[in-house]
Amino acid sequence: MSYDDSVVIEAPSDSFWEVGNYKRTVKRFDDGHRLCNDLMSCLHDRARIEKSYAQQLTEWAKKWKQMLEKGPQYGTLEKAWLSLMTEAEKVSELHLGVKCALMSEDFEKVKNWQKEAYHKQMMANFKETKEADDGFRKAQKPWAKKLKEVEAAKKAYHLACKEEKIAISRESNSKADSNVNPEQLKKVQDKVEKSKQDVQKTKEKYEKNLDELNKSTPQYIENMEQVFEQCQLFENKRLEFFREILLEVKQHLDLSATSYNTIYQELEHTIKSADPKEDLKWFRCTHGPGMPMNWPQFEEWCADLNRTLSRREKPKKTGDGVTLTSISQTGEQASQPPTYNSSYEKNQNDTTEWSDDETNNPFNCNETNGDNPFDDDHSGSEVKVRALYDYEGQERDELSFKAGDELTKVEDEDEQGWCKGRLENGQVGLYPANYVELIP
Repeated sequence: MSYDDSVVIEAPSDSFWEVGNYKRTVKRFDDGHRLCNDLMSCLHDRARIEKSYAQQLTEWAKKWKQMLEKGPQYGTLEKAWLSLMTEAEKVSELHLGVKCALMSEDFEKVKNWQKEAYHKQMMANFKETKEADDGFRKAQKPWAKKLKEVEAAKKAYHLACKEEKIAISRESNSKADSNVNPEQLKKVQDKVEKSKQDVQKTKEKYEKNLDELNKSTPQYIENMEQVFEQCQLFENKRLEFFREILLEVKQHLDLSATSYNTIYQELEHTIKSADPKEDLKWFRCTHGPGMPMNWPQFEEWCADLNRTLSRREKPKKTGDGVTLTSISQTGEQASQPPTYNSSYEKNQNDTTEWSDDETNNPFNCNETNGDNPFDDDHSGSEVKVRALYDYEGQERDELSFKAGDELTKVEDEDEQGWCKGRLENGQVGLYPANYVELIP
């Protein structure tokens, strides 16, 4: 098996340092581009609301101004009443100004930044994604090759230990059997001696390979750190840019002088409390080099086990709980959740201009949000299930629940191991099938 083949095998733990687990860091480039699309879609939705509100105020003012002018009201009270129409017209102008600022300034700024930061390639997603992936692969390839040799040596050693035990057992049985002639006994004893030699030989090779792996680990850590820090610098630029954009959007939305002060002060405090450095620190500790790692160590063969547990085996559910391999699992997902596709990416090209005409608008409600995949008729067979473990949804279409929570399964498990269910609050979404049990 080549190095490229080995990286696609599911890693035995969730640590950043496992072969292939750097891909979560590389995925941030694609996620960053998608988030730019989502931010533009978000700004467009708000601009459309501002425009609609302004139009409604104008229509309302025009209607009641005509009615008052033709109605029986007169004098100064008529002027006072008409002043409400004037106020509506002025407020309408303010909200049209908000709409223009959101689209001509904020929207365009995000669009241009996205175009400058992410460079699309013909045969791949983005240049930045490919460069980061190539950098991690180059840093990981030597260590991954040595790790593969260690795994092979460990397997050979454990197999030799098993053969030795079988040979010793046969020797004992042969000595106790009077029907076994000396020549047969001699063959069995030779087999025992050979198996002991094989155990010693494979053990020495296992220890040697493991020692070489441990010696290369510091260089592996250093190389991976360098590539990771480059990814962090790029992500920091995006986080800082988003923070600036959100503050500018706040300025355009803030039409308050007195009555709206409290709302926008709270909004400003929330945005300014965002700290990109803290975000990067959290990502480092949760998905980066700050994660704990169960570095490979020498594992003695255990005679009580019928077989050797592999580093790459998943935990399997049993009646009494969960049986784990020698490497602790920090992630609980049974499989990768469905990929989230941005509604903006489906419907908007970078060069498409925004239009007030909603029939031609790539950001209208139907296209921006898409059909809800969970609005289907769930009137089929439904069963009650109970959560065995806590689960935190990773995508918008996934459910979150705690161990012991009850929910309703509305669709059976698919090929990837996911079911569709409904929580008691009515929320419908996906969840791992092996995280629940049927309620008798």
